[in-house]
Amino acid sequence: MSPKIYFHFDEDFIDGNRVVVLTIPAARIVPTEYRDVRYIRIGSSKEKLKRFPDREAALFKVLLEKQNPTDEWESSVSRYRIDEIDRAVFDEYLQKAKDAGRITFKSSTPEAVLNKLELTDNDHLLNAGAALFVDCGINELQMAKFATDERVTFNDIKRFTGSILDLVDKAVQYIADTMDWRVEFDGSLERKEYPEIPVDAVREAVVNAFGHRLVESKQAVEVAIYKSFIDIYSPGIFPENVEPEQFVDEELKPIRRNPLIARTLYYSKDMESFATGLKRISASCKQAGVRYEFKREPYGFTVRFYRHCGKGWEKDLAVLKKQPEKQPEKQPNTRKSDEIEKRAAAVIKIIKQNPYISRREIADSLGITVTQVRTAIYLLKQRNSMYREGSDNGGYWVVTTDDENN
Repeated sequence: MSPKIYFHFDEDFIDGNRVVVLTIPAARIVPTEYRDVRYIRIGSSKEKLKRFPDREAALFKVLLEKQNPTDEWESSVSRYRIDEIDRAVFDEYLQKAKDAGRITFKSSTPEAVLNKLELTDNDHLLNAGAALFVDCGINELQMAKFATDERVTFNDIKRFTGSILDLVDKAVQYIADTMDWRVEFDGSLERKEYPEIPVDAVREAVVNAFGHRLVESKQAVEVAIYKSFIDIYSPGIFPENVEPEQFVDEELKPIRRNPLIARTLYYSKDMESFATGLKRISASCKQAGVRYEFKREPYGFTVRFYRHCGKGWEKDLAVLKKQPEKQPEKQPNTRKSDEIEKRAAAVIKIIKQNPYISRREIADSLGITVTQVRTAIYLLKQRNSMYREGSDNGGYWVVTTDDENN
């Protein structure tokens, strides 16, 4: 299908009856094609759209009008008020911007800061401000893991809406938790972990996907994790008069689809204003020996990272290839060594302190691998010492015992 879409199922009980709804996103930019053919429903029959040129022309007219609104989308006043912002997201953004030295005024109230950033109109946010700081449906993130290099079998699929800054963090964490990490010892007592794809390159690609997308199209930014590569897709056609590689090899001026959003993200150093995003992705991947690709799509742009091809992965791949997500927690591990027992006690202790902590954050705090964290969690679950409430990204841990050694 093109443009790429994710359909999803939702279910509920109504009057005691189980109801399942299949949701297929509406076309936003152009009609959806299946194997290069567009269809239309005429009465009770399905017909090829090209057989009805008058309807095809009318349909494209409607979509183009939505894609190219009369007023600039970013600077239009939204329905969201300043007091509806996600304060945690705003505070973190402001601290980053001040640490970077790009916001120097002393005021830290949302009203004053957002007004100086020109993201408000009286007590309401402009669309750009709402997209950046409000937990709302303006932005959508869809993430999926596939068993192979084709979109055939889903191992996992997730969908989120929220502020740009929050969704960027969710996407980067999802990729970091999914991809493989290898360990090296340099002779000291410290161990060093290296991801198969540089996390800074991943974050750059995700930020650019949100910052440069065609927001008013209401299409989602997509993260697709395959067996051999990871794709980060942004809706919005890449400029026709320039090739992506030119932004790597040449000094081109930036082409900003969303200048207000880009400028705001510049202050926090999440984006730069000199058209260097693709250049930084390229430099980071080349340093790590990771193969990458910039792909023009019919109605969007994709950054593709190839897996297990960087420095050090050739010799360690057979040993370091981990099981699919969640497998270590489901598979029994009967080893009860003192090391594992101590690790399990440390894991449950840190979870008590922060029930919302991720496996990656636990690993970083304890100086162990994510796989070791999963093994510890499996043992704790087997003992009914803890369980997970909700999803991996939106849930939290529940400890059911007071004894950290039980």
